[in-house]
Amino acid sequence: MSNSSSQAWLCTVCGYVHYGPQPPDECPVCGAEPELFEPLAEQAESHAAAPLPAPVGTPEAAPALGRPHRVVIAGAGIGGVSAAESLRKNAPEAEIHLLSKEPALPYYRLNLTRYLAGEVARDQLLLHPEAWYREQGISLSLGTEVHSLDLPGQQLTTHGGVQHTFDRLILAVGSHAFVPPIPGADKPGVTVLRTLAEADALLEAAQPGARCVCIGGGILGLETAGALARHGLNITVVESFPWLLPRQLNRRAGTQLAAFVESIGMEVRAQAQVVELSGNGRVSQVRLGDGSDLPADLVVVTAGVRSNSSLARQSGLQVNLGIVVDDLLRTSVPDVFAVGDAAEHRGITYGLWGPAQFQGSIAGMNAAGGHVEFAGIPRSNTLKVLGLDMYSIGQVSPDDGTYRQVEGESEGVYYSFLFRDNRLAGAILLGDTSASTAAKKAIENRLDCSALLRSRPDAAAVLDFLKRMAE
Repeated sequence: MSNSSSQAWLCTVCGYVHYGPQPPDECPVCGAEPELFEPLAEQAESHAAAPLPAPVGTPEAAPALGRPHRVVIAGAGIGGVSAAESLRKNAPEAEIHLLSKEPALPYYRLNLTRYLAGEVARDQLLLHPEAWYREQGISLSLGTEVHSLDLPGQQLTTHGGVQHTFDRLILAVGSHAFVPPIPGADKPGVTVLRTLAEADALLEAAQPGARCVCIGGGILGLETAGALARHGLNITVVESFPWLLPRQLNRRAGTQLAAFVESIGMEVRAQAQVVELSGNGRVSQVRLGDGSDLPADLVVVTAGVRSNSSLARQSGLQVNLGIVVDDLLRTSVPDVFAVGDAAEHRGITYGLWGPAQFQGSIAGMNAAGGHVEFAGIPRSNTLKVLGLDMYSIGQVSPDDGTYRQVEGESEGVYYSFLFRDNRLAGAILLGDTSASTAAKKAIENRLDCSALLRSRPDAAAVLDFLKRMAE
């Protein structure tokens, strides 16, 4: 248990919280060295996380959990597999059941666009070979989806009618692709990219010369567009926002990115609303709000994801945008945890690979009887497949006049650094990401930049300062 009189240290890489007079020799979650820990500002009383409102019959204050006999993990993405790895390490005697909705062995979902682009072979996608699960004593059930949860009875039932009892349950049920209510979205030829099966179907449909419209100019949309372009398809990217990657880039960077995308042969239609997908049976065109039509043999919808939280909601768990968890990654039922895309921690659903992996490891430790906290980490983004280096982290556009921005652009390279209270609050690196690690460290370590800012630096001076401080 945490001690209100002890110092708290935050791992700036994975969000793990350590208590003691000094940082640990190594982060037990991600292996980070002591210098990557920083004193945690909010100590003492709040560190077990504010208790969640509990369903009827559930105690308000969760007791410390003992050692589990049987743990069921629903979901075998990186969050679920990381939880299984952590459980086996911390509870060698526990019976672990890992349920996967997909028929394929657990794989690196973040590499699906690289697989689509031909950069990664199918067998390179696997998180572990099949034999690994047997060697670790982890019962892996493929093609198994949870149908219902009986939390008071500590059991779940699959769609096949199989019942699993548990001492602890970890919900790593992920998210699903969001498809806006566009007329015609259910036509043949309209698809999403969320699973390996969908990637295989796209590869089969990726015929040279085919006309493809990608709806959504976020990271997945651009990576999918870039991957399909490598197969000789004619690509149009449609984004409703005025610029590409609106969550990761400011207008200036997003506009520059669009120019690059068009320079490599793809068309970009920004600030465009899709109002209908039409065709005689199969989709053949995309109608926009301005009345124009885009011919389409294939339409890929990449409009974001939504947490798979309906099962948790029906079972009585507290759900907002995702399944609400505290700093121990417990839900409103103490022996049930949630991680990854399905979890909402301190109001944030990350929807990113790294946080899901770290949350899975921490939930596994806690399901094994530990008391390990997750304090959150800055969200950062990189762009693969297109051949353009891009990195963004933290706040990318100022919310008000308390921010100070330093930006620069030359020969296809753009930098933006956003400061608040003399500390770096966010950064955009487009075309040159050599300072990405330095920027990440500056934000995570809350580096004092007051001396730098007094000199009224340009972007080159900020880059030099961050790199020197990171050495």
